[in-house]
Amino acid sequence: MPALTDLSTIRSLCDRYGFSLSKGFGQNFIINPGVCPRIAEAAGIGPEWGVLEIGPGIGVLTEQLAMRAARVVSVEIDRRLPPLLAETLAGYNNVRIVEGDVLKVDLKALIREEFGDRPVAVCANLPYYITSPILMRLLEERLPVENITVMVQREAAQRLCAPPGTREAGAISYAVDYYAQARQLFTVQPGSFYPAPKVTSAVIRLDVRKTPKGDLTPEAEKSLFRLVRAAFSQRRKTAANAISSGLKVEKSAILQAMEETGLDVRLRPEQMTLQDFLSLRARLEQDGVQPAGEPAEV
Repeated sequence: MPALTDLSTIRSLCDRYGFSLSKGFGQNFIINPGVCPRIAEAAGIGPEWGVLEIGPGIGVLTEQLAMRAARVVSVEIDRRLPPLLAETLAGYNNVRIVEGDVLKVDLKALIREEFGDRPVAVCANLPYYITSPILMRLLEERLPVENITVMVQREAAQRLCAPPGTREAGAISYAVDYYAQARQLFTVQPGSFYPAPKVTSAVIRLDVRKTPKGDLTPEAEKSLFRLVRAAFSQRRKTAANAISSGLKVEKSAILQAMEETGLDVRLRPEQMTLQDFLSLRARLEQDGVQPAGEPAEV
């Protein structure tokens, strides 16, 4: 079969299977032949590895992963694509397509059943509109994966990889840093896709920590990230004001806890490190402060 990045091949496949790209699923197929080999190489996979792919599309990245790994399992939400993928990936007996929503599939069970004791990587060209929920599910469930290599919108990549305590950081930067070491690898221009998006993309890799930075209980993790989200829900305010407002806690209690942990009460959210938030969470718990609100996702 001609290269799956060839535009005439893509159109021919779509015509034969009556397939049209869905904006609802954020579908943009890769037509730059150099992109997917770079993503596969960046994941560091080898002959003994298993790979969980999210959203295989017509199989451009899947093919590159299958050439390098022992087994590839691709989760695809669009029920129209598996018949097409059966043709494009017919030459690979180490690939399985699982129909389903990656936010609902039992990923732990899937990884255990498909990969056993193999080292596992996650690879994907993620739809922009659902990048954060997918990444947070992969991290929060503490799946047995070594790394996550994904292509996302460049602005999202910058936020995801921003070191906590810097101007570029947002609430999700702290969550990512808690679970993984993140780095941005390379950018991908709009012309590398069909249809071309209006924004530049970037490939990032998250190396999952064996133990999260705080090593908290699940309930303590939830309270930590409630605290972070509250701080960043009004990032123009001081952290104390934003947290007080977001969690509906008396400002005096927040100020007292910050002073007790040696934090400057004038700090803005992006000036606080992950360790600052960990210390503040622990102090608020010790002081018996119970948040009454739930900040919006940011």
